Amino acid sequence: MATHALLNDIQLFLDKERLIGGIFCDLQKAFDCVNHNILLEKMKYSGITGTAYKLMQSYLDNRYQRTVIKDKNLNKSSSSWEITRYGVPQGSILGPLLFLVYINDLPITISKIAKSIIFADDTCIIITHDNKVDFSNTLHLTVIEISSWFRSNLLTLNYDKTHFLQFLTKKQNEM
Repeated sequence: MATHALLNDIQLFLDKERLIGGIFCDLQKAFDCVNHNILLEKMKYSGITGTAYKLMQSYLDNRYQRTVIKDKNLNKSSSSWEITRYGVPQGSILGPLLFLVYINDLPITISKIAKSIIFADDTCIIITHDNKVDFSNTLHLTVIEISSWFRSNLLTLNYDKTHFLQFLTKKQNEM
């Protein structure tokens, strides 16, 4: 569904002969970096209160984890149990949903300058404009805004795997 929305947006702006580009964001260990306190505050802000909030709070609070390693002889070594204050359980049904609650306010942050399309931890930011100067300025401002938002929410962009791609028609490419 997110891919469909992305392709529709690109085609729409290309048909209008506008400049369009996408920032395809890669987050470092996105699900592992979700701060429980920030997530719970965002749940409250989103209207999740009462029993539902308490259930989610108990799901996140006082969770422990450890690492177990088996060697080639199947001997086990393990770390000590440590409380987790970050991350949502991966492989669970709730993990992607909780991450979406966590990242859900990013689109509002940049809504006046760009459009975001989010599917779990895959985030694409669409920038469009009629002229090259404004397009470049909007791109620059968008990168600053999303970088600031990610820092504020204790998430880290993997700059080596985050890419910008400009989409051009054959006519635009010949200019």
